Amino acid sequence: MKSYLHFLANCRSIEELWSKHTEKMADYGFDRLIYGFTRYRYGTSLGDPEDFVILSNQAKAYMDVFIGEGHYTHAPMVRWALENEGACSWNILGKMARQNVLSDAEQRVVAFNQKMGVRSGYTISFKSVSARSKGAIALTARENMSQDAVDALWAEHGRDIHLMNNIAHLKILTLPYENPGRTLTKRQREALEWVGDGKTMQDIALLMGLTSATVEKHLRLARESLSVETTAQAVMKAAFANQMFILEA
Repeated sequence: MKSYLHFLANCRSIEELWSKHTEKMADYGFDRLIYGFTRYRYGTSLGDPEDFVILSNQAKAYMDVFIGEGHYTHAPMVRWALENEGACSWNILGKMARQNVLSDAEQRVVAFNQKMGVRSGYTISFKSVSARSKGAIALTARENMSQDAVDALWAEHGRDIHLMNNIAHLKILTLPYENPGRTLTKRQREALEWVGDGKTMQDIALLMGLTSATVEKHLRLARESLSVETTAQAVMKAAFANQMFILEA
């Protein structure tokens, strides 16, 4: 446990962290994970899915439907995570069904999960520091583990599992993350960094050894890559994703 927490604290990339974390959770019987985080929640929306941080070792066939087709928006445990903080056993799904509080869409998600072997597990909803941010992780147990077996395991090891996932979540928030289609070039990143430092267009052109028109082109392309309207929004989004002032090997 202590050794693993030291690893998390010193991890330098999301890829390295996620590979080790999935191995560690599998040691406890949770062989399929989905981690999700957004900084762009507002009202009933979680924001643009392309801005989510999504990490998973679930099968592609499952993720193509659950995330790609938007099933997550009707998942009962996602609803629970948005309304609560802490850890929750999936035995709550049986209680919801008996109380007849699942919508038709939620029942379809439950049926899809059952079909795909996602039947027992735990969900952890992380504490938020902003009304617009939310993170959670779904820990799916091996198909041969019943929910009763998972609950018994959690009674013995739940505090440690919860702690490791909390630390992993906090570490992920410090690491650079790029979504497909949201990738910045080195020049775009550099231009945004100078804007973040308060430099004028003329200053940036001089510092980068470019013309003002070329700097504006890099900033325009950065705005397009990040799908925002203003350079200030681009600076904020790049900073949120830890894509600015990053250390390169």
